[in-house]
Amino acid sequence: MSPFQLVYYKACHLPTELEHKAYWALKKLNFDMAAAGEKRMLQLNELDEFRLQAYESNKLYKEKVKRWHVKRLVHKTFVPGQQVLLFNSRLRLFPGKLKSRWLGPFFVKTVFPHGALEIFDKHPGQAFKVNGQRLKHYYEDTVNREVVNVVLATT
Repeated sequence: MSPFQLVYYKACHLPTELEHKAYWALKKLNFDMAAAGEKRMLQLNELDEFRLQAYESNKLYKEKVKRWHVKRLVHKTFVPGQQVLLFNSRLRLFPGKLKSRWLGPFFVKTVFPHGALEIFDKHPGQAFKVNGQRLKHYYEDTVNREVVNVVLATT
């Protein structure tokens, strides 16, 4: 059933003049199925080449971005007994405007070769494993803080 017949409940007949023009156009174009098939195959091959080129450029882009990120990673080395701070990434609900997301200090108990660390707070028996990327070194009062008074006077 044609869309015309669904809407108007009647069969659709083209006028003879339009049918004649359509046959005339086909004759004039000398429609060759073999040539049309060959042209379509060439278009499909071009489309495949374009797709493969897009995959290759995407792969190169991802490698470049990965190198860029790896270059900017800060490699930290931890030793057992060292004090570290743990980043709290789960502080979502009402974090507080000035509340720090760094918890600690914790002590390093064990360093694993794949980047994980085992840390504890006060009792070594309550140690837990964390990713080394979530830790940073804790420097306990090693910064020399001198108070400097500056008097601003107008003359």
